[in-house]
Amino acid sequence: MTSPTYDLILKNGTVWTVGGPIETSVGVRGGKIVAIGEDGDAGEVIDCTGLTVMPGVIDSQVHFREPGLETKEDLESGSRSAVLGGVTAVFEMPNTKPNTDSAEAINDKLARAKDRMWCDHAFYVGATTENAEKLAELEMLPGTAGVKIFMGSSTGNLLVAEDEHLARVLRAGKRRVAIHAEDEQRMIARMGERVEGDASSHPVWRDDESALLATRRILKIARETGRKIHILHITTPAELALIAQNKDIATCEVTPQHLTLAGEDAYPRLGTYAQMNPPIRSGAHRDGLWHYLRQGVPDVLGSDHAPHTIEEKAKTYPASPSGMPGVQTLLPLMLNHVAEGRLTLQHLIELTSAGPQRVFGLRTKGRIALGYDADFTIVDLKKRWKVEESWLASRCGWSPFTDMALTGKPIGAVIRGNRVMWDGALANQAIGAPIRFDSVAL
Repeated sequence: MTSPTYDLILKNGTVWTVGGPIETSVGVRGGKIVAIGEDGDAGEVIDCTGLTVMPGVIDSQVHFREPGLETKEDLESGSRSAVLGGVTAVFEMPNTKPNTDSAEAINDKLARAKDRMWCDHAFYVGATTENAEKLAELEMLPGTAGVKIFMGSSTGNLLVAEDEHLARVLRAGKRRVAIHAEDEQRMIARMGERVEGDASSHPVWRDDESALLATRRILKIARETGRKIHILHITTPAELALIAQNKDIATCEVTPQHLTLAGEDAYPRLGTYAQMNPPIRSGAHRDGLWHYLRQGVPDVLGSDHAPHTIEEKAKTYPASPSGMPGVQTLLPLMLNHVAEGRLTLQHLIELTSAGPQRVFGLRTKGRIALGYDADFTIVDLKKRWKVEESWLASRCGWSPFTDMALTGKPIGAVIRGNRVMWDGALANQAIGAPIRFDSVAL
């Protein structure tokens, strides 16, 4: 009998299959997983001895800044950061210049991404008061991750703040809507809480109630309109307690930076480099997020990769912009939390692959199983290393986690059977392609 022929075999690794971790081989043909635990000949063999093979990590919130803000980042540099950090797919956000709020803008991003983005990708369309009635059509465009609402002002000028307009948006369409939940009116009223030159006043201005009030409002509107929502970058335990009571209509995200940084240390040490929306809050807030994470309330991890230049971040608060890079450090930070016993690798996989697959209806991604895309993130769970500036690929050139000592490192990224990154080296060409969703026709 002739041995099976594969395009690629990953062998000798600890592979996280649907049934759990086993030391086995995985065979790939035509970009799909076609065999688990079977030997055979292959055009390429990757020896994963001593390494762990996870389903490809999906970062469902990044800002790659193209078009219009390429001094901070672009689709090529942002996606290069992604794969160097072991991320195989991203959802990119709409607050670019111009905003991604039309079919033309979505198609422009898809055209820009072709042959330039290193990872697979989808683009959010931004909701506005002007395009609300068009969103049902726009969210169904191929390569579209869905609709994104900014309830509170952040980077850019996408804003839908009033309940009547929020309801208009939620009534238009059927896919899950992503929400930046901060209450615009409360933040306007509290602008006097900002202290010039003191970034630690950022979470005083954009306080717990700003987040909780917006989350409470959007849950009510979602309930009234019958629309499912996904609340991004949760920062307060009170929000997670509320979302836990509304899981039939709401999923949510937490970020590695909110699980890692505490304001008492971050603002004195990092100043405006710790400034983001919603803010880095106290150690008590961080511990509260971990409590609800262990209770299973957050569905996914997103980096909220939002780079700004060093020159911009060096401005005196509050003239400094909010946001920090994070796509390249998402997995390393969380692997370190695994190494230190804060969560299991199984839970991390749920948050970075199976969770996004379930929440967003990804067609053939999110698990190592026959017929799925051959997307793998290969990691060394025991590798001790330090985040060095020379490793960072983001055009912004900095990270709040530079010089941080970590245990656990991404070693490789394979996307649809293509080895895109291995041990810090990139493939010869970018092969990222649009992500397919169950709800969107091909």
